[in-house]
Amino acid sequence: MIISKLPQRRILEYKEIIGSEKINELLGLAEKIKGSKVVHVNSTAHGGGVAEILHSLVPLMNDAGLHVEWQVIEAPNEFFKVTKKIHHGLQGMEVNISDEEKKLYMNVLSNNLDKIDFEKDFIVIHDPQPLGLRKLVKQSFGKWIWRCHIDLSTPYKPVWDFVKEMLRKYDASVFHLREFIHPDTPTPKIFTMPPSIDPLSPKNRELSETDVLRVLEKFGVNPEKPILTQVGRFDPWKDPFAAIDVYRKVREKISDVQLLLITAMPTDDPDGLIYLEKISRKVCEDPNVFILTDYKGVGALEVNAFQRASTVALQMSLREGFGLSVSEALWKKVPVVARPAGGIKLQVIDGVTGYLVKNVDEAAKYVIHLIKNRKLRDKMGENGHRHVKENFIITKHLENYLKIFMETLGSAR
Repeated sequence: MIISKLPQRRILEYKEIIGSEKINELLGLAEKIKGSKVVHVNSTAHGGGVAEILHSLVPLMNDAGLHVEWQVIEAPNEFFKVTKKIHHGLQGMEVNISDEEKKLYMNVLSNNLDKIDFEKDFIVIHDPQPLGLRKLVKQSFGKWIWRCHIDLSTPYKPVWDFVKEMLRKYDASVFHLREFIHPDTPTPKIFTMPPSIDPLSPKNRELSETDVLRVLEKFGVNPEKPILTQVGRFDPWKDPFAAIDVYRKVREKISDVQLLLITAMPTDDPDGLIYLEKISRKVCEDPNVFILTDYKGVGALEVNAFQRASTVALQMSLREGFGLSVSEALWKKVPVVARPAGGIKLQVIDGVTGYLVKNVDEAAKYVIHLIKNRKLRDKMGENGHRHVKENFIITKHLENYLKIFMETLGSAR
């Protein structure tokens, strides 16, 4: 399925954010591979960081002079149950993927072959869901790149063996961090590139105080009381249960604190509903805890407002690819208290843009400290905004992709 309803994005629109010099550098770089044909393939058009990035990145690539499509594979829920197992296994969980499940996985991908135009200069495959497509495409003149948004440093070996075999025909792979790369990754070229946020998207653009208050009022959140937020998928790796435990610890000292647990329910994550039920049971109708999902009408604008209204953002992930919700909060000048999982370490500079913590007790201690110290929150907020602006903006992401394309072709300057 081709995703065609995308926002208009122009590189020049980011001039006030990154400056004329960076804009000119970016346009000069794009000129070197102008006209190249690219297709991005992933498993969902909505929900999760990959889809959010592609909504902005694809229009920007086209504005840079490339011819870019975004394709989403079509698959039944049974397929996504298998790919969720693969995801868990790559992050170290011991899971059993049967021969029948592997067969189902490949059959579903085979059914997608005639729906995707692979006659491109670059075929960018995102994450495990469409990974097996390369094995099924017999002839291709383009370069195949696997964009991995998962930490592969300590995978469950049987799952890694299955994935590694599918990777053998790829020309390159791209990871968030050097430490995420498995030493046996078989692609000839390996790159690292963190993801990014789009400051002009509905989720990150500036909002008026009136707009923010209107959203809070709609969902019954009190703007006069401290607000903690954790944004992320409802799954064991994001550990929303720890966020609830932090809130309860903080409430022992600050009784009027509120907690917002915010998520989208993407179609490629069958575990989402299971964890939604578990979280609801743990919250147990606490009126100061808000479970906010797209099922309740929470979209990009609402997430933006909730984050801007936050006193402190939490990210209690046990394992993390990158954690774009951290950059989102920092961009909105909100300090973040988080476990040092994956790419969070690149975003939360301990004591500068927030605090890195080992456990719930540490997290609660720093949250209380920040709630009680407005000047410190403001200083960390400014630091965080600047840090994201310099490192994790969508135009930087575009620049990195252009360099990867050039080097994959062997034409990097």
